[in-house]
Amino acid sequence: MPSGFRKTAVLAAYLGLACTVISARAQNVDWPYYGGDQGGMKYSTLTQVDKSNVSKLKLAWQWKTGEKAMPEYGVKPGVFENTPLVVDGVMYVSTGYNKVVALDPVTGAVKWTYDPEAYKLGQPFNGTGFVHRGVALYKDPKTGKSTIFINSRVTLIALDAETGKPVETFGKDGKIDLLKGLRWEIDPKRYSNTSPPVIYKDIIVVGNGVGDRLMYKKDPPGDVRAYDVHTGKQLWSFHTVPQTGEFGADTWKDGSNEYTGHTNVWPPMSLDEKRGLLYMPVTTPSNDFYGARRKGSGLFADSLVCVDIATGKRVWHYQLVHHGLWDYDPPSPPSLITITVKGKKIDAVVQPTKQGFLFTFDRVTGKPVWPIEEKPVEKSTIDGEESWPTQPFPTLPEPIAPQGVSLDDAFDLSPALHDEAVARLKTMKLGPLYTPPSYQGTMMRPGILGGANWGGAAWDPQTHILFIKVNNQAALAKLGIFDKSGPRASEVDSDYVTEGRTNAVFHDGLSILKGPYGFVTAIDMNTGKKLWQIPFGDDAEMRANPALKGLKLPKLLGAVGTQGAIATKAGIVFVGGGDTAFHALDEKDGTDLWSFDTKVRTGGTPMTYMINGKQYVAITVGSGDDTSLMVFTL
Repeated sequence: MPSGFRKTAVLAAYLGLACTVISARAQNVDWPYYGGDQGGMKYSTLTQVDKSNVSKLKLAWQWKTGEKAMPEYGVKPGVFENTPLVVDGVMYVSTGYNKVVALDPVTGAVKWTYDPEAYKLGQPFNGTGFVHRGVALYKDPKTGKSTIFINSRVTLIALDAETGKPVETFGKDGKIDLLKGLRWEIDPKRYSNTSPPVIYKDIIVVGNGVGDRLMYKKDPPGDVRAYDVHTGKQLWSFHTVPQTGEFGADTWKDGSNEYTGHTNVWPPMSLDEKRGLLYMPVTTPSNDFYGARRKGSGLFADSLVCVDIATGKRVWHYQLVHHGLWDYDPPSPPSLITITVKGKKIDAVVQPTKQGFLFTFDRVTGKPVWPIEEKPVEKSTIDGEESWPTQPFPTLPEPIAPQGVSLDDAFDLSPALHDEAVARLKTMKLGPLYTPPSYQGTMMRPGILGGANWGGAAWDPQTHILFIKVNNQAALAKLGIFDKSGPRASEVDSDYVTEGRTNAVFHDGLSILKGPYGFVTAIDMNTGKKLWQIPFGDDAEMRANPALKGLKLPKLLGAVGTQGAIATKAGIVFVGGGDTAFHALDEKDGTDLWSFDTKVRTGGTPMTYMINGKQYVAITVGSGDDTSLMVFTL
């Protein structure tokens, strides 16, 4: 270690741990960003809770949101997926209904609540319903005052962190209408936000969430926009679908760039603060499974895009899926990590994907750390569709999820059920990854929940290990002719839509493929090789299925869950499995060191903090009318 630095300063500088802001006088360690730090590492230097005592973790307090269905507005809360912030002795939470609540992080007592009344717009059309994953905090270096920002549905709101009241100097009465400045007018119900903004110096950047599947004429555009953090003035807008004359416009045939929407950044973004580089996971254009109205490779859809956050100018990009037909959004915040590959130190960015890849690049140049091969894939047989002939396959890291489907993958917990699953699979189109949607129905794996999802990865900078919750779930991609006799058919610009359920089940909820259905995977990012992969979580509903009565079942069936994990310096990985338990795993091999029965499904990615010398670990749980924040300590 270089001399002349205090130990905490050296650790922060050497490891880039903005997530552990330490106050010497109070022994407080904050969690000031959604991902712990701006680079989405989801890592904490805290070691008070370690392998020797983690089994003694107890519930310290529990705060219930109290949110219920509101029939007068036709709304109901979704899964509680928030990851709280803790800054300067206050915890900040956003709820399903987009309320912002300040809590005492020691007791859970409410300090203030702000209700943006997001429910008055009705139920979101974004596929997830009412969910919100986090807020962002800005501390003015001149005044020391802090502001909480939430991008709630169609509004960006600035709140005084001390009082919860809108900051009237921001926009109009503390609010910005995010519909203003878009390239065309849209239905407010079709525009939403679930992920927190990114703040850099005096700039705040927001993406958006848009409902999938049907392709409406001029769907909400996915433009990423930056505003002045003090005044709300728009500073720049990045067109995720390039307009005529802009770089990439020629990748959209027949002028489709002038009307194609979506292609949005609904996952959290990540920031290299030192370099001022913003990393944006841009998702699939409309419609997800049918691209005849948007022929071409379609930049910047399904791409990782790096921009200069001060100007919004593109620095580099890499398209992860060409002409996407599978809803394979890059779903999670990119992880900014530093690795050593063949003796060379590399500041890298890792983008987990639904299709089960970890695309890894030099985060300054965009050059792949390991070769990425363009491989031929099957051509679509859908009328009018022009699927792309190749797709990118990273040579390393190793895939984190099973890919593709064959008859060998059929459900296997009993011979009779196996035979039935095989017979059902024989009626479908099977094949490797990127087998296109079909009239017959293509069994695609991973499905629309991944692979990876919005929880993304956790990174230990000491061991250079990446940890990620992985789903092993298939989906049925079956296209049928769109019924144009419906009440809103005149708005739809699509000949084909997905038919029936997209999940791949039989026998009232059994997966048609064999499990386990969820994993936690550890990857050595210096080599790109898996260190371990364990079945993770359980499915009580599946276990209770009458078709499985009397069968000897695995200890863990594995659970599909979209949230992520965090890692700590103590060598512990905290993660919820999408089932009714919160776990602490040993980083070395995945051994379950501790678990807590949360009674309802875990919802959010956990976080940890220290107040007055005491470490706490928190996670949100539940959905609908039963949602709460659980906080644990020794």
